[in-house]
Amino acid sequence: MKILLINPPRSPENNILKYAPENAKPFIHRRLIGPPLGLLTIAAAIKDHDVTVFDCKGEYDLDPMTPPLEELILQLLEKHRPDIAGVTVITSEFNYSLDILKVVKAFDPAILTVAGGLHATLCPKDFRNESVDVVIQGQCPHIFRDLVNKYEQKVKLEHIPGILVNTEKGLVKTPKSELIWDSVNADYLMPDRSHLKRWISTYKVGGSPFPSTYLYTSLGCPYKCTFCSIWSQFKGKYYQRNVESLVTELKSMDEYPVVRFADANTVVDHEFIDLLFDRILEEGIKKTFVMDIRADVAARHPEVIEKLAKGGLKVVICGFESFRDEELKRYRKDSPAKYNQEAIRVFEKNEIMVRGNYVIPNDYDVSDFAALAEYADQNRVVYAGYTVLTPMPGTVFHQEVRDQIIDHDYRKYNFFNSVMKTKLPHDEFHERIGSLWLIKKGKDVI
Repeated sequence: MKILLINPPRSPENNILKYAPENAKPFIHRRLIGPPLGLLTIAAAIKDHDVTVFDCKGEYDLDPMTPPLEELILQLLEKHRPDIAGVTVITSEFNYSLDILKVVKAFDPAILTVAGGLHATLCPKDFRNESVDVVIQGQCPHIFRDLVNKYEQKVKLEHIPGILVNTEKGLVKTPKSELIWDSVNADYLMPDRSHLKRWISTYKVGGSPFPSTYLYTSLGCPYKCTFCSIWSQFKGKYYQRNVESLVTELKSMDEYPVVRFADANTVVDHEFIDLLFDRILEEGIKKTFVMDIRADVAARHPEVIEKLAKGGLKVVICGFESFRDEELKRYRKDSPAKYNQEAIRVFEKNEIMVRGNYVIPNDYDVSDFAALAEYADQNRVVYAGYTVLTPMPGTVFHQEVRDQIIDHDYRKYNFFNSVMKTKLPHDEFHERIGSLWLIKKGKDVI
C-alpha cells in the first residue's frame, strides 16, 4: 500500500504580533519548530509499506515561495498516488487539515482519508465531514497498522476495530481493538526520522546553528491544570519510558545536536531522571538539551537541576503562568508564585537559560497589565513568553467558559488570540500583551 502522511501548515493567526509595538515584534513567537513525532512513529509502524511523510511546516520554512496549500497537496498526490492519506491534527491546524483531505478526495475519492492527533482524540465529532473517512484517537500506531493491513485485504471499515468511521449517519465507533499496546515501553517505536532529511535545516530554534529534534521520555501528566489538554488526552495517567530505550534513541540521533524533550514535565520521577543522566554521562552523549520543568520542581530540588546542567541541559521552558497565587489556584497549577523567583535563581546559578511563560486572562485591565509588567521586570529571564489564556477544546477551562466564547474560528486557538470578550478593547488587549514581550534579558526568541 502507498501511504501519504501529512503534517499540516501552522496557523498564521496572531493578534499579539499584529497589534504589538514595532520594537516588540522581533521577539514574539511566530512558529512551532520540530518534527511531527506522531507521524514519524506511524511511519515506523507501517515501514513494510510504501510510506511518505511530508512536513508542510518544514516546506514553507524551507522555501517561502512554496505554492499555496491546495496546489502543494495536488503536487504530492500526483507524485505519490497514495492509497491512504493521513493527517495529524492540533486545534489551530484543524481547518488546514480538512482543507488537505478535501483536496485528496477531490483528486481521487477512492483514497482512504484518516485523521488523528490531539484534536481527533479530544474532539472527534468535529470530523463529521465528507472528506474524512476514518478518525483514530489516542496513541494509535498499532491501530493504524491494523487499519492499513486490513484495508489492503479489502476488509470493510466497520469491521476494523478501534476506529471511528464516517457514515451518512455520522461517526460510528467500531468494536474496541483487542490489540494491547504499550507506547512507552514494550511496544515503543522509535520515530523514523529519516523521512525528514529534506527539512532538517529548518528545525533550528533560539538562534542555534544546529537542528533540533523532539524526543519524549513520558506521556501524560500527573498534574491537572485547567487550561492544559495533555493530562485530559491521557485521562490523567502518566507513563514513564525506559532509560535504556532513551539512551539508545539518543545515540541514534547524530544529525541532531539539540534535543527538545517533548514532555509536559520532564522532571517528575527523580529516580528516573537521575539514572537517565547518569547513563548519558557514562555513554559520553554530548548534546544540548531543552526541557519543560516546573518552577516548584526547580525551587525544591536544586540538586537535580545542577545534575541536569552538567549533563547538557541549557534551556528550560518554565510555565510561570501567573504572578498571583489566586490565579494559579484557579488554574490548579499547584505551584505558588514564590517558586517562580526561586526557580529563576536556581536555573541562572547553573547557567541554564529560561523561557518563562505567562498566560493572560481576558479580563485583565490596565492595572493588571501594569502589575504583571512590574513583576516580570523584577524577575527577568533570558527568554519570555506572554500569551492568551485560551479555552482549548477538551480542557476543563473550556468547559468552564464555553458560554463566554465568542470566536469559534479554530485557527485562532494557538494562544495568540483571545477568543473571549476582553475587558479592554480587543486591539488594546493584544497590544499590551505584545508590549510585555520586551521584558526579558535575551535578544532571541524561542
